[in-house]
Amino acid sequence: MNGHLELVRELKRLRKGRGVLAGGIQQRVGPAVRAACDIDAGDGPVAVRRKLTARLTELVEQLPSDLRLATLVAFAIGPEVRPGLYQDRVRWVAIRMERDERTVRRRVDEAISQVAELAAGSSGRFGGWRTTELSVAVALDQDRPEVLEQRRIVAEQDGLRELELVAPIPLGQAADVQVLYGGTLVADDPAGFTLALPTPVAKEERHDLAVRFRLPTRQAMRQYLVCVPKRPCERFDLRLRFRRDDRPPTVFALHGAPREDPPRDGREQPVDRAGEVHVRFHQLTPGLAYGARWEWPA
Repeated sequence: MNGHLELVRELKRLRKGRGVLAGGIQQRVGPAVRAACDIDAGDGPVAVRRKLTARLTELVEQLPSDLRLATLVAFAIGPEVRPGLYQDRVRWVAIRMERDERTVRRRVDEAISQVAELAAGSSGRFGGWRTTELSVAVALDQDRPEVLEQRRIVAEQDGLRELELVAPIPLGQAADVQVLYGGTLVADDPAGFTLALPTPVAKEERHDLAVRFRLPTRQAMRQYLVCVPKRPCERFDLRLRFRRDDRPPTVFALHGAPREDPPRDGREQPVDRAGEVHVRFHQLTPGLAYGARWEWPA
């Protein structure tokens, strides 16, 4: 059978019932989906769900905005997931989008075909990998704020040559991006950047990298910084440093917030006498936002 058609068929079968949350998930994943999501024969249910969630989220994020919510919910992925079977999730999306259920089903079918095309087009380019450690330090006590990102990744297939990464800040024309070690910057846009690795990385091999971002003015920095992983991330360590001559802001940690417009809540974090805040996160869910926001006193 044609590879694209086989992947579409398997994805349509995967969305049924409870989607990626279904029991016996290893048996429900066919060879085309396994190849597209870098799932190994020895992977247990936790690893299978993690790889499915990460890869499908990465692909769905490339779809037009009107298809993203319906598609993620169809597979039972993300914060919008509601308990129940596929038809229950379709009904919820129909109410949310103010469309009839037939329209939602048609959009999901269209999206699955596009996801299969994207999977075929990206196979072998970026490869499979996960982040084991991510450390981000934000210096807000300077006229030009700086963000230092240090990351350790592990390849999940042989011959990994490039990494497609999400930037912690918007990369406009005035933002400087400098790779300190671990690769060469080959492309960037407002949402992220692509790093070419010095040599191909073998499966289960580690690779370290560091990138520095610098904004032109303090006003160019948003009042929040988040990591929205497209792939699994085991640990995220965030440090913020504010000016000591300013009245300290109120800082809130965001543990898995919706990626668009971080909410006006979160767990309040103390600012120490050095003007610093330190927050740690573990086992991040792809597609959700982790980080901090701050409010300056009136």
